Amino acid sequence: MMISHMAKSHGLIRLLKKPCDGCLRSPLFLRFPADGFSAFRSYSLTRSRFMSTDPIVGEEARNGGVTMLPAVEDKYGGVMTEMSRPMDPSAFSALLRSSLSNWTLQGKKGVWIKLPRQLIGLAETAVKEGFWFHHAEKNYLMLVYWIPKQDHTLPSNASHRVGIAAFVLNHKKEVLVVQEKTGRFKGQGIWKFPTGVVNEGEYIHDGSVREVKEETGVDTEFVQVLAFRQTHKAFFEKSDLFFVCMMKPLSLEINAQESEIEAAQWMPWEEYNKQPFVQNHELLRYMTDICSAKTNGDYEGFTPLPVSAPDLQGNLYFNNRDLSSRQ
Repeated sequence: MMISHMAKSHGLIRLLKKPCDGCLRSPLFLRFPADGFSAFRSYSLTRSRFMSTDPIVGEEARNGGVTMLPAVEDKYGGVMTEMSRPMDPSAFSALLRSSLSNWTLQGKKGVWIKLPRQLIGLAETAVKEGFWFHHAEKNYLMLVYWIPKQDHTLPSNASHRVGIAAFVLNHKKEVLVVQEKTGRFKGQGIWKFPTGVVNEGEYIHDGSVREVKEETGVDTEFVQVLAFRQTHKAFFEKSDLFFVCMMKPLSLEINAQESEIEAAQWMPWEEYNKQPFVQNHELLRYMTDICSAKTNGDYEGFTPLPVSAPDLQGNLYFNNRDLSSRQ
């Protein structure tokens, strides 16, 4: 038989179950609205070890019959729940409070809630319960809550944007350059390397090949990362990583991108270097020195090597001239 004691002033409910023969069950303390059960609804429950796609399906098998949001554990002692169907905000609040109480008893730390765009109305309820915005993408909002009383150790949202500049030199020692239709260099007659931003899920060497092709129509092969620059507060207060990449041209015919590029050409390397824009810009002076040194065989950049980590596949960029690669 279940006995409930409600402390309305604190919005707490104490649930006691009659112990079975030979076993003891500790009381569970759940937090509900102080007015009792007005915000609580009955839900269908599914016994599952894994996170359900149904937000109103709770876990009861492992939690003494207590209704909770379905969740999966992360690698850092926390849990994540993903909502997929509409809920009444008051019912969501009650379910969220009971879940937090039980996750606290379980010693969990960070709690993540992923809300798809169509359920963004539940964000206000989560914020009132102490959650804060972590990041947003075009189709969802991620909120997070920290259970321990100590300062949180949750990772910040992605902090950097990745960009590239492509140094493409042909057999005549001519460099591929463009003039832009948009941006801060519009209408200034400045010839510059093709540049761009690496897409989500795209490797640096693939992004550089794509950007050159999009802006100039020239096919290239990635050779090396020659250098990179880091700056802060560059784009929506985020930091920026800018990689200078050497490329080998596989074609010479230019077909400039109509929407972004005013003009494109093969320019003698010495003529490019003499531009006042290059000579007066510290970053560009260093870039031209590095590119010249690489062309003359006096400098070695970083070549990508596909490598695997315990649960990730990626590329290690390193100087393979001075260090033999491990295949």
